[in-house]
Amino acid sequence: MSGKVKSRSVANADSITGAVSCDERILRDCHQLYTDPDSGLISVAESVDVKLLPPRKKITVMLMGNHSAGKSSFINWYVEEHIQRTGVAIETQGFNFVTSGRKRESLTGNATLHLYPHFRPLQEFKGVSEYLSTEICTSRQKRFSLVTFVDSPGLVDGDMKYPFDVDEVIMWLGDLCDLVLVFFDPMGQALCKRTLNIVERMNEKQGDRLRFYLSKADEAGGESDRQRVMMQIVQELCKRPGLNKCGFDMPTIYIPNPNKPSRCVNQIEEVCRAIEKTINQTVQNTLNSLEKDCEVISEAITDKLSNDRQTSAMNRRARCKSCLLTLLGFTVPLALMALLVLGVLSQELLEVALGHEGTETLSLYLTPVVKAFDSLSVEQQLYGCGAMVLLSFLLLIIARFSFRTQPTLSGKQKRQLHEKLEYVQEVVKTKKKKLYEDYLRQSVSDHDMGL
Repeated sequence: MSGKVKSRSVANADSITGAVSCDERILRDCHQLYTDPDSGLISVAESVDVKLLPPRKKITVMLMGNHSAGKSSFINWYVEEHIQRTGVAIETQGFNFVTSGRKRESLTGNATLHLYPHFRPLQEFKGVSEYLSTEICTSRQKRFSLVTFVDSPGLVDGDMKYPFDVDEVIMWLGDLCDLVLVFFDPMGQALCKRTLNIVERMNEKQGDRLRFYLSKADEAGGESDRQRVMMQIVQELCKRPGLNKCGFDMPTIYIPNPNKPSRCVNQIEEVCRAIEKTINQTVQNTLNSLEKDCEVISEAITDKLSNDRQTSAMNRRARCKSCLLTLLGFTVPLALMALLVLGVLSQELLEVALGHEGTETLSLYLTPVVKAFDSLSVEQQLYGCGAMVLLSFLLLIIARFSFRTQPTLSGKQKRQLHEKLEYVQEVVKTKKKKLYEDYLRQSVSDHDMGL
């Protein structure tokens, strides 16, 4: 026990000094690239009507199984602190989140939903909010700094009443969790129908996230007893079409106890490796999503600028057509007015105003119009003038309403979009490339990376 206390103290001291793993730093930096209030990708995406969700900084691992299957005990062993209550009785009656933080703290339902906003839809399930809690501890053992455990209620058959629809809540959480650990207890409850039914339903959608373990394997008796229990569980699982698949694996695990040695093979490190693999996959998926989101934002900004250029060109054509129709609309009444004025003026005044040649040229063009107009009766002349005035109004109305311009971006807005595009292309993508290189350096050398 003293060794555990010492190692835990060293780990907590590292957390205080700010030491973080490479994977933790990568997920934290990716999250910061999305959520920065000034230049985060979420705010940049909103400016071009694109919605993005920030990546989570930790993976979520849900533990499920019958009551007293060792779910809470495994969490305590993983974090090397006594966080969850354990026992033969149904200790976990709700959903308990266990995560790492700066200080030891316990949160209730509302505080839990504030801490995990992506779990807020749980409020839609009647009665669940009162049975949500979060335990925050300072442990940094194993990869706990990158993991949030969800300890689900122990499942039993019969007349057991839950204060909420436990089956549907577990199914909903299975959609959000990155890994689901299913613990089968060999002490009589491994074949719990409720557990098997939920597992079968979950396997249809999240089969790649499910991992099966025979927990408390050291309490199953001798090797022959353990084999018999495992055969019974496998047979029951294989009766269900969705779970009858090739390569089915169910390692035997138990919490090691120096005071109670056991000859049973303990594969509990397989659980740690499954969590480690999920973390690595999450880091890769986060970096890949960052690159895809950058492409989506860049394409949206480019499309917006291109659409603005097309709109500006359409507006110019609309203005030209509007000006032409407006000019025609005013030309008709001006021509009528000119005819009236010229008809009133005498020949001498026209020659004084336009000169002899100007008067002859004007007479040459207007004489046919005047003769045609004089050939009409007075009533026809009135109708003709009215029609021309009506045509003038019609042309002005068409010019006013048929060629309206569309709003375009201002010069400042276009500069901002170009700056955002440059930021995404030059800054964010460069940062993503560096983060990917840091991640790969954990496994391969610079020579293998071609650097």
